[in-house]
Amino acid sequence: MTINCKGKLIDLSSPKVMGILNVTPDSFYDGGKHNQEKDILKHVEKMLLEGATFIDVGAYSSKPNADFVSEDEELKRIIPVVTSIIKAFPNVLLSIDTFRSNVANQSIEIGAALINDISAGKLDENMLQTIANLHVPYSMMHMKGTPQTMQQHTNYQNLTKELLFYFSERIAAARHLGIVDLIVDPGFGFAKTKEQNFELLNQLELFDILELPLLVGVSRKSMIYKTLENSSKEALNGTTVLNTIALQKGASILRVHDVKEAIECIKLVESLTS
Repeated sequence: MTINCKGKLIDLSSPKVMGILNVTPDSFYDGGKHNQEKDILKHVEKMLLEGATFIDVGAYSSKPNADFVSEDEELKRIIPVVTSIIKAFPNVLLSIDTFRSNVANQSIEIGAALINDISAGKLDENMLQTIANLHVPYSMMHMKGTPQTMQQHTNYQNLTKELLFYFSERIAAARHLGIVDLIVDPGFGFAKTKEQNFELLNQLELFDILELPLLVGVSRKSMIYKTLENSSKEALNGTTVLNTIALQKGASILRVHDVKEAIECIKLVESLTS
């Protein structure tokens, strides 16, 4: 199972790590932490040295009830960061966390490698065609509503079945336009209650039916710290536990704040089957 990033085939049969770089002032865990160029580059270097295959850059916080950010503001935040990172690390594989086609297009044009869309094209009717034109890998996540409204949309008759139905439709739409490299993300924490997140994790192996790489992002999320009654800052151990379970159930990419620990998870889990 491979994806083509800027002419380089990435083999996802061995799980990879996607390090998170938030350049927003209000992200739930590291908001405002990386807003100076030297701090951004230092953090990117740290994640790459620890073994991250991808760096996921986001300039629009998608936490529940996040403030709306205009497209101009998102571009103002993200384009200088992408430019700076590409200049410092020419071989880096940058993922752009956006649901806007124009942000995707401009980011890829200056050197980003793939797009990570929380809405799977549902918040911008031009997104799928843009991805098709750009010929880049596309990660499509499940979400209902918007970041501002998603927690009002947690009613499901059969959670996993509805997600598989959702992805079947989105995959068909992407394939129709000629998009080749697709990744699916169940969207932990997006339009799902704490209990639904655990139900989804418990049934994660059922996503094998889609025959696509599976991206899992549970890093320091509320499903962990609300269960453990602590905080996102204290949720690394819980993140490691859930990442381990996700790997055993077929995750191909772990999207994380803490790269070193995720790499250790992969090494240990792979040792079970080597």
